[in-house]
Amino acid sequence: MILLEITNNSSAYAPILIQLSLAVALVVVMMGATHLLGPKRKTTDKLENFECGIEQEGNARQPLSVKYFLVAILFVLFDVEVIFFYPYAMNFRALGWNGFMAVVMFVAFFILGFIYIIKKGALQWED
Repeated sequence: MILLEITNNSSAYAPILIQLSLAVALVVVMMGATHLLGPKRKTTDKLENFECGIEQEGNARQPLSVKYFLVAILFVLFDVEVIFFYPYAMNFRALGWNGFMAVVMFVAFFILGFIYIIKKGALQWED
């Protein structure tokens, strides 16, 4: 049996420290260069928010409907469920009928949840 000797040699970390130092130095130099070489003229046009070339209308701080956030959360919930189908699709032969029944139950729970959401009116935008 061959035992490998593990040494705590700090010189083994030198390349990592050098790379980290160079990265930090590059960031500092770039930030300093843009600050020193960049234009200093602050006009009202430059300080105004830019929204894809569209003129601003109204206040950005007006409250949004809770329905918007509810639909967004429900989209994420039902979108993430698709991620769980990938492992099953990769191993469906190895999982056999037990795996198939587990996926059927998984889909059934999500369909029941979707029916519950529709019955509660969470996807209706009209008040």
